[in-house]
Amino acid sequence: MFDPLPSTGLTKDALLGGRVRLQQPVDGYRAAIDPVMLAASVDAGAGDRVLEVGSGHGAAAICLASRVTDCRVTGIDIQPAMVRLANDNARLNDLSATVEFMIGDLVRPLPRIAAGGFDHAMANPPFLEAARADASPNEERATAHMEGVAGLEDWIAFMLRMVRSKGTLTMIHRANRLDEILSVLRGQAGEIVVFPLWPKEGKTPKRVIVRARKGIKTPLTISPGLVLHEDDGGYTARADEILRGGPNVI
Repeated sequence: MFDPLPSTGLTKDALLGGRVRLQQPVDGYRAAIDPVMLAASVDAGAGDRVLEVGSGHGAAAICLASRVTDCRVTGIDIQPAMVRLANDNARLNDLSATVEFMIGDLVRPLPRIAAGGFDHAMANPPFLEAARADASPNEERATAHMEGVAGLEDWIAFMLRMVRSKGTLTMIHRANRLDEILSVLRGQAGEIVVFPLWPKEGKTPKRVIVRARKGIKTPLTISPGLVLHEDDGGYTARADEILRGGPNVI
């Protein structure tokens, strides 16, 4: 769904089969299926407190709050314009009472949020290492896709710091960086689930979802994962069900 708003440079789009309305930049970072799959992978329940690190314009946080009644979601992002837009999107979906976005840089102290104060943390971190890729000329897209001062290890360490003992952290990332993710989690979290997202049957996964629980030692599990597309390019029945707000991914 593409509805350009010339006066604001935004489009109005729909997620979860129309349950979520989302304003997002025409030319900047635009939500695809990653934030929807991320939100569907968090093991949250009513009353739980969830932190999203790098919340952008709010797609994952708002999808999670739409899926899980009465959970409270706080999103932080380094870009003030994205924080303003995310709070606008929370209001657009009547979720201002349970979803809040604020400016935050994970490499500096964040006085309004306390370490250990969340049941769950989630993130869709930048996929690209600055030394190995060329930055997009669009600042919003570059910030969303490319690591800055904070690398992948910093993102994971921050998420671990912010969740309580036995709380969960969930992230979606490139499959070719799975070894880095697991090396950081080793000794700090257990009950790790690696969930591949297969583009098509028989194809190598480009994305993985990783969920872990802080401070426990339960062994790692590799899930069969999810095939996203049929041979004709359409979504598989299960992928389509999840994208419309159906059952959790994991």
